Amino acid sequence: MRKRAAFALLSAVAALAGYAAPGAYAGETQTDVQISNVSFDGGKNIVVGLYAKTVTVSGTFTHPSGIQDADFVLWRGPDGANPYETYDDRIVSNQYYSHADCVASSATTSTCSQTISLEPDWKYGGTALTNAHAGTWKVSVQGVANDDSWTQAASYTTTRLQRESKLTVNAGPEPTAGGKTLTVTGKLTRADWDNLDYRGYTNQPVKLQFRKAGTTTYATIKTVYTSSTGNLTTTATASEDGYWRWNFAGTSTTPAVKATGDFVDVQ
Repeated sequence: MRKRAAFALLSAVAALAGYAAPGAYAGETQTDVQISNVSFDGGKNIVVGLYAKTVTVSGTFTHPSGIQDADFVLWRGPDGANPYETYDDRIVSNQYYSHADCVASSATTSTCSQTISLEPDWKYGGTALTNAHAGTWKVSVQGVANDDSWTQAASYTTTRLQRESKLTVNAGPEPTAGGKTLTVTGKLTRADWDNLDYRGYTNQPVKLQFRKAGTTTYATIKTVYTSSTGNLTTTATASEDGYWRWNFAGTSTTPAVKATGDFVDVQ
């Protein structure tokens, strides 16, 4: 990266922190390089379990002189809330930062991409993911042209970082007679990055659904809230052969999840 490019990047980071920097201020966008098609992991939310997950962020950058370099930064909090530091593939002061690789598709346009490794189980110093990191993050994008002109957008878009969820179901007794009462249980858990295990998700609405054998569509029977340990339990009437499942719609910090249907034979 040339001296001007490095200065532009540091200016952008300083601007995010609320510090005055020549040519770049929080939220200001320089207009020399055109940026488009920025996408994290194909446009999906970033869902992380108990182990490191690597995602790819990419974008298209265009300038008459060609593209020299690009950078993507995940950050959050109001401008000036914390000092912002740059540290490759590490979360530092509510910022996640690493460098991009650019491949030219023409003399004026490049596709730039970088990988970001998010690590709940990082044991080698620095800052690992914690539960507090789940939620919405802003995306700062910068492109630097070969003539050292540049564009920096502090809040180009947003993405969500979520704790992986799991959902189980068990319906019984089985087989059972028509008209008898079934007990349907299950458990909703999500990744706990502080303790590196899966723990119950408390007081969440989860739909109990039924699909008649030979059909493809589930119908919602009722909504049940999880207990303090994430457990689910309710009763329903067995009327015909079919599959029972729980369906959780998700939250901003936790993705939606559906249990695999449990078949009950009604005789």
